[in-house]
Amino acid sequence: MTRVDFHFNAADKLRYGCRLVRKVYRARHKVLVWCDDAVRLDEFDRLLWAFSQHDFIPHVGAGDPLAAETPVLLAAEPVEPPFHDVLVNLGGGMPPMFSRFERLIEVVASDDTDRAAARERWRFYRDRGYPLGRHDLAETPGAA
Repeated sequence: MTRVDFHFNAADKLRYGCRLVRKVYRARHKVLVWCDDAVRLDEFDRLLWAFSQHDFIPHVGAGDPLAAETPVLLAAEPVEPPFHDVLVNLGGGMPPMFSRFERLIEVVASDDTDRAAARERWRFYRDRGYPLGRHDLAETPGAA
């Protein structure tokens, strides 16, 4: 069963997403980054290329011919990725293919709209018996 972790109170959701993806990549896990907003996902893509001068995080769109060889994939549409390690949700909705992954990380900004959408997803996962974890980034210095 998919383990679901919520990372709440991200001051900058996309920058936090970059750091999170870097951490997952460094741990040698493969990750699919999901965002139901294609414009926001494009912004994340650009940020992932430039957020750190010292790190290169190989990534492509999930439909790219190199997807099977790339450890970080990006998707704004439902896909069947070549791996099922970690799914990171940077969107406001539920990733439709989340249950295929070993782990789902929900990144939640501190604004009321994003928090309300996250509460709905939390209830959905909880009511279906998924194991849940909660990480408040406001309580962790330097994490948000």
